[in-house]
Amino acid sequence: MSDSLDKLKALSSKLEKKLQAKKQKSLFELSSETKKEDSEKQRTAASIKNESSKNDKLSEKSVALPKQEKEEIKKEPSSTSNNDTLSKKTPQPTSSNKPIHEASSTNKNFESVRQENIDVLKRLYTKLHIDEKVPHFEQLFVYKAMNLSGIGLKEEDFGQIREGKYIQIITITYEPDKNGKKKAKNISLGYFGKAETLDEKLKNDIIEFVLRWRYEKAFQNVDHYKILLDKLQ
Repeated sequence: MSDSLDKLKALSSKLEKKLQAKKQKSLFELSSETKKEDSEKQRTAASIKNESSKNDKLSEKSVALPKQEKEEIKKEPSSTSNNDTLSKKTPQPTSSNKPIHEASSTNKNFESVRQENIDVLKRLYTKLHIDEKVPHFEQLFVYKAMNLSGIGLKEEDFGQIREGKYIQIITITYEPDKNGKKKAKNISLGYFGKAETLDEKLKNDIIEFVLRWRYEKAFQNVDHYKILLDKLQ
């Protein structure tokens, strides 16, 4: 019993670290991209300012020239015009607009952990007969939260049964009432009898199912924020 609970705790800790690392990486990349864009904007502004200063000086010099020299200057090919033509023909470099979550070895490892989590979750979804209540696996993630009745999931009571309680997997969704106001609604996905009579292996499967559902839900939230961050680019 102790070994099984320790493994579940280790699983929870491992997935949490992976998730936090991904969040930090996304925020760091966003910060780097923002700083890079700010730097490019500053360089562009400085370049425009220098060009403006040169043009002002050239204009002043042109006014001071004798009429004859002005006419000779007019006859010469315009270097500025040539440069403009060349600029139009030559593709100009653009700033990097790579998505924050561009494929990398870190992302591949992250997605590998996520896929493994989904595979085990699907197996438990069938094993615990959750599919009888929710026919399609994807529908599991319509719910906003998932709780476990009769078994502790906090650090101080992790895996401990609550005597006299019934074991249930409970999901929470929000539905509008007759006035259009959203209210929380509890839905039972599985009923497993009294806590005192619960088989140890079944108890661990139930705990693991809830934990893995919560982490997939958290991964989906990370995807949501990655999309929002990409929009800033």
